Amino acid sequence: MVTALGTDVREMSGTFAFPTRIEFGAGVVEKLPGLLAGIGVKHPLVVTDAGLVKVGLLGSITGPLDRAGMKWTLFDGVEPNPTEKSVFPGVDAYRAAGCDGIVAVGGGSAIDAAKAIRLKIHHPQPLEIFDDTQDGGRFVTANLPPMVAIATTSGTGSEVSRSTVIHLESNNRKTVIFSPYLIPTIAVADPALTAGLPPALTAYTGADALTHNVEAYLSKGFHPIADPLALRGVQLVGRYLRRAVRQGDDLEARAQMMIASMLGAIAFQKGLGATHSLAHPLSSICGLHHGLSNAIMLPHVLEFNKPHRTRRLADLAEALEASTLDAPTEEVARAGILALSTLLHDVGIPTRLSDVGVREEHVPKLVAQAVEDGCHQLNPRPCTAEDFERLYRAAL
Repeated sequence: MVTALGTDVREMSGTFAFPTRIEFGAGVVEKLPGLLAGIGVKHPLVVTDAGLVKVGLLGSITGPLDRAGMKWTLFDGVEPNPTEKSVFPGVDAYRAAGCDGIVAVGGGSAIDAAKAIRLKIHHPQPLEIFDDTQDGGRFVTANLPPMVAIATTSGTGSEVSRSTVIHLESNNRKTVIFSPYLIPTIAVADPALTAGLPPALTAYTGADALTHNVEAYLSKGFHPIADPLALRGVQLVGRYLRRAVRQGDDLEARAQMMIASMLGAIAFQKGLGATHSLAHPLSSICGLHHGLSNAIMLPHVLEFNKPHRTRRLADLAEALEASTLDAPTEEVARAGILALSTLLHDVGIPTRLSDVGVREEHVPKLVAQAVEDGCHQLNPRPCTAEDFERLYRAAL
């Protein structure tokens, strides 16, 4: 028996959780000193990347700290696709300065790196021990310093998620570490901080938020709280991403995209899918932005999954306002995939991997890492190495 939302009743069993305290609104970053004081932090390590410092955005965060007379230490060594080089020097900086908490500032890379730094402060094990594909979350304890995460993009939603993604040398792949203890103590979501984001980066990060919501809704996990959040996230991206790309200072569009980003990160505690397993190697091997990788691969994965999630793809079509009244479900599902592809095209995202430097000779290495990536374990349709190869080649 299948419910209206396309879930087999026999699969309707699970454990549900919700995320952390969120401070939302334009200008809310001014509350940072009080937020830190409220969780007992007197000297935070501010974790970010050099690019954010260079464009002058960091002053929006450290200014309130300076005006409050709060001591802070900067670590700006986060890489675009963070590795241990983004983690271990940060741990050293935290300890050398005598910090007692962390403020993460930036997009997913900075916040993910900050989560890994936070983890390593009191968890001496090698990072590969925590690999989610090996159930490594069982080794993560509550013994973590307080952390405030401040998003400057609307994409990963890492400020409210319970995971971090770090490229590890030991297994040479992007590795997911997943535990509810990794959720930041407080998330600061100030859409004004995203107003200066360039159009291309707005599109890439927005595509990441879209992919999180879509894959969460289609994944095999059972989470009736996450499902409607994911659909709402898809709807918001459909309505506001074009506006955010066209007019960067459109604060309503920026606010709605930040909400969509958080909804996606909350929803994907349910699980993700094959798009992420295909995208992670494209970042680690080919250096592509994660959101761009997701955007190129997502339509191909939706076609692959369509026989197993036709009803839910029709729901996505409705969320994207592409549903045709009284049309057959199969037709509505196709309309949903087309609407999603059109949205990505409209915001300037390339449609082919070859357009962004991926070559035929990359495919065997990409496939090998995609198979090892744990995200596809909850894809609605099982994936083999041959499936991944076909998907990559279809997107070349």
